[in-house]
Amino acid sequence: MATTFVIENEAQRAWHVVDAEGQVLGRLASRIATVLTGKDKPTYAPFVDTGDHVVVINAEKIVLTGNKDETKVYYRHSGYPGGIRASRAEEVRAKHPERLIEGAVRGMLPKNRMGRAQFKKLKVYRGSEHPHQAQQPTPLAMKTRVPR
Repeated sequence: MATTFVIENEAQRAWHVVDAEGQVLGRLASRIATVLTGKDKPTYAPFVDTGDHVVVINAEKIVLTGNKDETKVYYRHSGYPGGIRASRAEEVRAKHPERLIEGAVRGMLPKNRMGRAQFKKLKVYRGSEHPHQAQQPTPLAMKTRVPR
């Protein structure tokens, strides 16, 4: 019996919207990475990108457990000698809350050409508004929220 695979051009790509309010960063990022890679579909194959598009709203309301707001450090480098910069998680959340989610999801995707293509299907927005209403995104089911 021959095994059939989905051709990347023929993959059915849906759009999902996720509200990040009250969600734990790592748990949210792992669920998003699963959807982006297509591992939640029966047509999954590791060498074909069959994942869906994901739109994340309310990125500034993500939850970091413990005291990670004060202790977790994000590094970036300008490419020049001595160009490394460090920022705590609370500083990153204040200036660019999208980077918290994007960085966590990027770390969970494959480190190759296909992983970069999958990451392009992730759209993260600061507020509750997003410009992807025309794609009619469906809400993505998340497990639980952190009580506050």
